Amino acid sequence: MEKGIVIDREAKYIGVYIPARNKIFTGIPRKKVLKKTKIYAGDYVLGEILDNENFSIEEIETRKNLLKRPSVANVDNAIIVQAFKMPPFDSLLLDNLLVVYEYFAVEPVIVFNKVDLLNQKEKNQLENIVNIYKDAGYKVHKISALNNEGIEDLTKYLKNSISIVAGQSGVGKSSIVSKLTGKQLETKEVSKKTERGRHTTTGVRLYKFGENSFIADTPGFSKIDALTFMDKREVPKYFREFSRYSCKFPDCMHTVEPDCKVKKAVKNKEISCNRYKNYLKIINADLGLLSGICD
Repeated sequence: MEKGIVIDREAKYIGVYIPARNKIFTGIPRKKVLKKTKIYAGDYVLGEILDNENFSIEEIETRKNLLKRPSVANVDNAIIVQAFKMPPFDSLLLDNLLVVYEYFAVEPVIVFNKVDLLNQKEKNQLENIVNIYKDAGYKVHKISALNNEGIEDLTKYLKNSISIVAGQSGVGKSSIVSKLTGKQLETKEVSKKTERGRHTTTGVRLYKFGENSFIADTPGFSKIDALTFMDKREVPKYFREFSRYSCKFPDCMHTVEPDCKVKKAVKNKEISCNRYKNYLKIINADLGLLSGICD
Protein backbone atom coordinates (compact mmCIF):
# COMPACT_ATOMS: atom_id res chain seq x y z
CA MET A 1 0.00 0.00 0.00
CA GLU A 2 1.03 3.59 -0.59
CA LYS A 3 1.35 6.13 2.20
CA GLY A 4 -0.01 9.66 2.01
CA ILE A 5 -0.95 12.63 4.15
CA VAL A 6 -4.34 14.35 4.15
CA ILE A 7 -3.60 17.96 3.24
CA ASP A 8 -7.08 19.22 2.34
CA ARG A 9 -10.26 18.59 4.31
CA GLU A 10 -13.29 20.68 3.48
CA ALA A 11 -16.91 19.48 3.46
CA LYS A 12 -16.81 16.03 1.83
CA TYR A 13 -13.57 16.60 -0.07
CA ILE A 14 -10.41 14.82 1.08
CA GLY A 15 -7.14 15.77 -0.61
CA VAL A 16 -4.33 13.25 -0.11
CA TYR A 17 -0.74 14.05 -1.01
CA ILE A 18 1.35 11.01 -2.00
CA PRO A 19 5.06 11.88 -1.54
CA ALA A 20 6.24 9.00 -3.73
CA ARG A 21 4.20 10.41 -6.62
CA ASN A 22 4.51 14.09 -5.65
CA LYS A 23 0.84 14.46 -6.46
CA ILE A 24 -2.47 15.21 -4.74
CA PHE A 25 -5.27 12.67 -5.15
CA THR A 26 -8.91 12.73 -4.16
CA GLY A 27 -9.20 10.46 -1.14
CA ILE A 28 -12.03 7.91 -1.10
CA PRO A 29 -12.30 6.28 2.34
CA ARG A 30 -13.52 2.71 2.64
CA LYS A 31 -16.57 2.11 4.81
CA LYS A 32 -14.47 0.20 7.34
CA VAL A 33 -12.36 3.35 7.82
CA LEU A 34 -15.34 5.67 8.26
CA LYS A 35 -16.82 3.32 10.86
CA LYS A 36 -13.74 3.76 13.05
CA THR A 37 -13.01 7.47 12.88
CA LYS A 38 -13.37 10.74 11.03
CA ILE A 39 -10.59 11.84 8.72
CA TYR A 40 -8.69 15.04 9.46
CA ALA A 41 -6.07 17.18 7.78
CA GLY A 42 -2.68 15.90 8.94
CA ASP A 43 -3.77 12.27 9.06
CA TYR A 44 -1.26 9.79 7.65
CA VAL A 45 -3.17 7.29 5.52
CA LEU A 46 -2.44 4.02 3.74
CA GLY A 47 -4.19 2.84 0.60
CA GLU A 48 -4.13 2.18 -3.11
CA ILE A 49 -4.06 4.51 -6.10
CA LEU A 50 -7.18 3.76 -8.16
CA ASP A 51 -6.42 5.95 -11.17
CA ASN A 52 -4.80 9.27 -12.06
CA GLU A 53 -7.15 11.19 -9.77
CA ASN A 54 -8.37 8.93 -6.95
CA PHE A 55 -6.83 7.22 -3.94
CA SER A 56 -8.56 4.55 -1.87
CA ILE A 57 -8.03 5.13 1.88
CA GLU A 58 -7.73 1.71 3.52
CA GLU A 59 -6.20 2.66 6.87
CA ILE A 60 -5.40 5.67 9.08
CA GLU A 61 -2.21 5.54 11.11
CA THR A 62 -2.40 6.20 14.86
CA ARG A 63 -2.36 9.94 15.57
CA LYS A 64 0.09 11.50 18.00
CA ASN A 65 -2.38 14.31 18.66
CA LEU A 66 -5.54 15.91 17.29
CA LEU A 67 -6.37 19.57 17.61
CA LYS A 68 -9.98 20.71 17.46
CA ARG A 69 -9.42 24.39 16.72
CA PRO A 70 -8.68 23.89 13.87
CA SER A 71 -9.15 20.17 13.25
CA VAL A 72 -5.60 19.08 12.39
CA ALA A 73 -3.86 15.84 13.37
CA ASN A 74 -0.21 15.03 14.07
CA VAL A 75 0.79 18.65 14.67
CA ASP A 76 4.43 19.25 15.61
CA ASN A 77 4.52 23.05 15.97
CA ALA A 78 2.09 25.85 16.74
CA ILE A 79 3.37 29.06 15.16
CA ILE A 80 1.78 31.76 17.31
CA VAL A 81 1.90 34.99 15.33
CA GLN A 82 1.80 38.36 17.07
CA ALA A 83 2.46 41.94 16.06
CA PHE A 84 3.80 44.73 18.23
CA LYS A 85 1.35 47.08 16.55
CA MET A 86 -1.38 46.93 13.88
CA PRO A 87 -2.95 45.14 15.69
CA PRO A 88 -1.36 45.91 19.08
CA PHE A 89 0.42 43.17 21.01
CA ASP A 90 -1.96 41.10 23.16
CA SER A 91 0.10 39.34 25.82
CA LEU A 92 -2.94 37.72 27.46
CA LEU A 93 -3.99 36.10 24.18
CA LEU A 94 -0.42 34.93 23.61
CA ASP A 95 -0.14 33.39 27.08
CA ASN A 96 -3.51 31.68 26.71
CA LEU A 97 -2.40 30.18 23.39
CA LEU A 98 0.91 29.03 24.86
CA VAL A 99 -0.92 27.23 27.67
CA VAL A 100 -3.42 25.60 25.30
CA TYR A 101 -0.83 24.27 22.84
CA GLU A 102 1.40 23.01 25.65
CA TYR A 103 -1.67 21.18 26.95
CA PHE A 104 -2.09 19.48 23.56
CA ALA A 105 1.62 18.55 23.50
CA VAL A 106 2.33 20.80 20.52
CA GLU A 107 5.58 22.77 20.55
CA PRO A 108 4.78 26.51 20.46
CA VAL A 109 7.02 29.00 18.69
CA ILE A 110 6.33 32.71 18.91
CA VAL A 111 6.62 34.82 15.77
CA PHE A 112 6.50 38.62 15.89
CA ASN A 113 5.58 39.84 12.41
CA LYS A 114 5.62 43.36 10.91
CA VAL A 115 8.91 44.40 12.52
CA ASP A 116 9.42 46.64 9.48
CA LEU A 117 6.74 48.98 10.89
CA LEU A 118 8.63 49.71 14.10
CA ASN A 119 10.73 52.74 14.97
CA GLN A 120 13.80 52.35 17.17
CA LYS A 121 11.90 52.93 20.43
CA GLU A 122 9.34 50.31 19.47
CA LYS A 123 12.07 47.88 18.44
CA ASN A 124 13.63 48.26 21.90
CA GLN A 125 10.26 47.66 23.55
CA LEU A 126 9.72 44.56 21.41
CA GLU A 127 13.18 43.27 22.31
CA ASN A 128 12.24 43.47 26.00
CA ILE A 129 9.13 41.37 25.30
CA VAL A 130 11.13 38.88 23.23
CA ASN A 131 13.62 38.45 26.08
CA ILE A 132 10.80 37.71 28.54
CA TYR A 133 9.58 34.81 26.42
CA LYS A 134 13.05 33.55 25.57
CA ASP A 135 13.93 33.56 29.27
CA ALA A 136 10.72 31.61 29.93
CA GLY A 137 11.97 28.92 27.54
CA TYR A 138 10.20 29.66 24.25
CA LYS A 139 11.60 29.93 20.74
CA VAL A 140 10.95 33.42 19.34
CA HIS A 141 11.33 34.72 15.78
CA LYS A 142 11.14 38.35 14.63
CA ILE A 143 10.13 38.64 10.99
CA SER A 144 8.69 40.86 8.30
CA ALA A 145 6.61 38.85 5.85
CA LEU A 146 6.46 41.94 3.66
CA ASN A 147 10.23 42.24 3.33
CA ASN A 148 11.12 38.52 3.69
CA GLU A 149 13.08 39.33 6.85
CA GLY A 150 13.50 36.23 9.01
CA ILE A 151 11.56 33.95 6.63
CA GLU A 152 14.57 31.78 5.79
CA ASP A 153 15.31 31.06 9.47
CA LEU A 154 11.64 30.27 10.12
CA THR A 155 11.60 27.90 7.12
CA LYS A 156 14.58 26.01 8.54
CA TYR A 157 12.90 25.78 11.93
CA LEU A 158 9.76 24.25 10.43
CA LYS A 159 11.58 21.65 8.32
CA ASN A 160 10.27 18.07 8.43
CA SER A 161 7.18 18.90 10.46
CA ILE A 162 3.48 19.68 10.42
CA SER A 163 2.75 23.13 11.78
CA ILE A 164 -0.30 25.25 12.37
CA VAL A 165 -0.46 29.02 12.43
CA ALA A 166 -2.48 30.74 15.15
CA GLY A 167 -3.03 34.31 16.28
CA GLN A 168 -5.54 37.11 16.05
CA SER A 169 -6.76 38.48 12.73
CA GLY A 170 -4.57 41.06 11.05
CA VAL A 171 -1.18 39.84 12.31
CA GLY A 172 -0.23 38.42 8.91
CA LYS A 173 -0.74 34.67 9.25
CA SER A 174 -1.79 34.20 5.62
CA SER A 175 1.07 36.42 4.44
CA ILE A 176 3.56 34.28 6.35
CA VAL A 177 2.16 31.06 4.87
CA SER A 178 2.34 32.65 1.42
CA LYS A 179 6.02 33.48 1.90
CA LEU A 180 6.83 30.01 3.20
CA THR A 181 4.95 28.10 0.50
CA GLY A 182 5.17 30.44 -2.46
CA LYS A 183 1.37 30.34 -2.83
CA GLN A 184 -0.54 33.59 -2.88
CA LEU A 185 -3.30 33.39 -0.28
CA GLU A 186 -6.09 35.90 0.09
CA THR A 187 -5.31 38.57 2.67
CA LYS A 188 -6.99 41.76 3.80
CA GLU A 189 -5.38 44.99 4.94
CA VAL A 190 -5.73 45.94 8.57
CA SER A 191 -8.48 48.48 9.20
CA LYS A 192 -6.94 51.83 10.19
CA LYS A 193 -9.89 52.43 12.51
CA THR A 194 -9.76 49.16 14.46
CA GLU A 195 -6.17 48.11 13.64
CA ARG A 196 -7.52 44.61 13.02
CA GLY A 197 -7.76 42.64 9.81
CA ARG A 198 -10.79 40.73 8.56
CA HIS A 199 -10.56 36.96 8.74
CA THR A 200 -10.08 35.51 5.27
CA THR A 201 -9.17 31.85 5.88
CA THR A 202 -11.76 29.11 5.30
CA GLY A 203 -11.57 25.33 5.49
CA VAL A 204 -8.63 23.28 6.76
CA ARG A 205 -5.72 22.96 4.38
CA LEU A 206 -2.06 22.06 4.78
CA TYR A 207 0.37 23.77 2.42
CA LYS A 208 3.50 21.89 1.39
CA PHE A 209 6.88 23.59 1.31
CA GLY A 210 10.46 22.39 1.35
CA GLU A 211 11.00 18.71 2.06
CA ASN A 212 8.41 16.95 4.22
CA SER A 213 7.16 20.28 5.58
CA PHE A 214 3.49 21.24 5.85
CA ILE A 215 1.81 24.26 7.35
CA ALA A 216 -1.85 25.12 7.91
CA ASP A 217 -3.41 28.54 7.94
CA THR A 218 -6.07 28.65 10.64
CA PRO A 219 -8.81 31.00 11.79
CA GLY A 220 -7.38 33.87 13.78
CA PHE A 221 -8.21 33.94 17.48
CA SER A 222 -9.29 37.29 18.85
CA LYS A 223 -10.13 35.68 22.19
CA ILE A 224 -9.39 32.30 23.73
CA ASP A 225 -9.83 30.95 27.23
CA ALA A 226 -7.46 28.18 28.35
CA LEU A 227 -10.02 27.02 30.93
CA THR A 228 -12.22 25.91 28.04
CA PHE A 229 -9.75 23.06 27.58
CA MET A 230 -8.52 22.30 31.11
CA ASP A 231 -9.10 22.72 34.82
CA LYS A 232 -7.42 25.74 36.35
CA ARG A 233 -5.28 23.48 38.55
CA GLU A 234 -3.56 22.23 35.39
CA VAL A 235 -2.53 25.70 34.21
CA PRO A 236 0.62 26.18 36.39
CA LYS A 237 2.48 23.32 34.71
CA TYR A 238 2.06 25.02 31.33
CA PHE A 239 3.90 28.17 32.42
CA ARG A 240 7.38 26.89 31.64
CA GLU A 241 9.32 29.18 33.96
CA PHE A 242 7.25 28.09 36.97
CA SER A 243 8.68 24.56 36.72
CA ARG A 244 12.12 25.85 37.74
CA TYR A 245 10.90 26.40 41.29
CA SER A 246 9.87 23.88 43.96
CA CYS A 247 7.22 25.25 46.29
CA LYS A 248 6.40 23.93 49.76
CA PHE A 249 3.23 22.31 48.44
CA PRO A 250 3.46 20.12 45.30
CA ASP A 251 0.04 21.33 44.12
CA CYS A 252 0.80 24.99 44.80
CA MET A 253 -1.31 27.35 42.69
CA HIS A 254 1.10 30.24 43.35
CA THR A 255 -1.66 32.44 44.76
CA VAL A 256 -2.30 32.39 48.54
CA GLU A 257 -0.12 29.43 49.58
CA PRO A 258 2.71 30.10 52.08
CA ASP A 259 6.35 29.80 51.06
CA CYS A 260 5.57 29.97 47.33
CA LYS A 261 8.83 30.03 45.42
CA VAL A 262 7.16 31.26 42.22
CA LYS A 263 5.79 34.38 43.91
CA LYS A 264 9.21 35.02 45.39
CA ALA A 265 10.73 34.68 41.93
CA VAL A 266 8.24 37.23 40.57
CA LYS A 267 9.09 39.63 43.38
CA ASN A 268 12.80 39.14 42.66
CA LYS A 269 12.14 39.83 38.96
CA GLU A 270 13.26 36.32 37.98
CA ILE A 271 9.79 35.78 36.46
CA SER A 272 8.03 38.47 34.44
CA CYS A 273 5.41 40.31 36.45
CA ASN A 274 3.25 40.62 33.35
CA ARG A 275 3.41 36.87 32.75
CA TYR A 276 2.39 36.26 36.38
CA LYS A 277 -0.42 38.80 36.03
CA ASN A 278 -1.69 36.99 32.92
CA TYR A 279 -1.46 33.70 34.80
CA LEU A 280 -3.73 35.10 37.51
CA LYS A 281 -6.17 36.33 34.84
CA ILE A 282 -6.21 32.92 33.13
CA ILE A 283 -7.11 31.09 36.36
CA ASN A 284 -9.56 33.85 37.38
CA ALA A 285 -7.61 34.68 40.54
CA ASP A 286 -7.74 37.94 42.50
CA LEU A 287 -5.41 40.48 40.90
CA GLY A 288 -5.01 41.98 44.36
CA LEU A 289 -2.42 39.25 44.82
CA LEU A 290 -0.07 41.40 42.75
CA SER A 291 0.18 43.89 45.61
CA GLY A 292 3.56 43.69 47.25
CA ILE A 293 4.86 41.44 44.47
CA CYS A 294 4.70 43.59 41.36
CA ASP A 295 5.01 47.04 42.94
